[in-house]
Amino acid sequence: MTCDGRVWKFGDDVNTDLIIPGRYLDNYDPSHLASHAMEGLGVNFARSVAEGDIVIAGRNFGCGSSREQAVTALKGCGVSAVVAASFARIFYRNAVNLGLPVYESPEAYRTFDSGDNAKIDHEDNLICSADGSKEAALVPLPTHLKEVLDSGGLLPHIRSKLHHHSDDPDRS
Repeated sequence: MTCDGRVWKFGDDVNTDLIIPGRYLDNYDPSHLASHAMEGLGVNFARSVAEGDIVIAGRNFGCGSSREQAVTALKGCGVSAVVAASFARIFYRNAVNLGLPVYESPEAYRTFDSGDNAKIDHEDNLICSADGSKEAALVPLPTHLKEVLDSGGLLPHIRSKLHHHSDDPDRS
């Protein structure tokens, strides 16, 4: 997983309707959803975000409905990770299931600004500015969730487990 790019900073209570407004849910194609990501906040996010960019947000990111399309929209436009002071649990789990790294860090929200260039060190659980002047700790992911993310999401993770299981000559 490479998370290295520009920071996009958003506040508290960014709900799924702000991430991908409901009026665009007539088409679940990832590129369609990506073209409208964060449109509910009135920003040019979808046209300006680049592959590898990182979203940093305040408390309760992804609250509201349980729509997976919010994660699909962010991934589709190149977001490599979301770091927030806290997440709505359903968004957090949808992100893991769909292979989008999510990290909790109240410190990151206080430390980084929109436009900063940052990189996430998954092994040391840190987010650092490109010039080394800023750093914030990330809450370590539980091992089982890290394994799911490393596999690219829940379905690829299950497929790899089933494939590995079916290749085991000691299993009958």
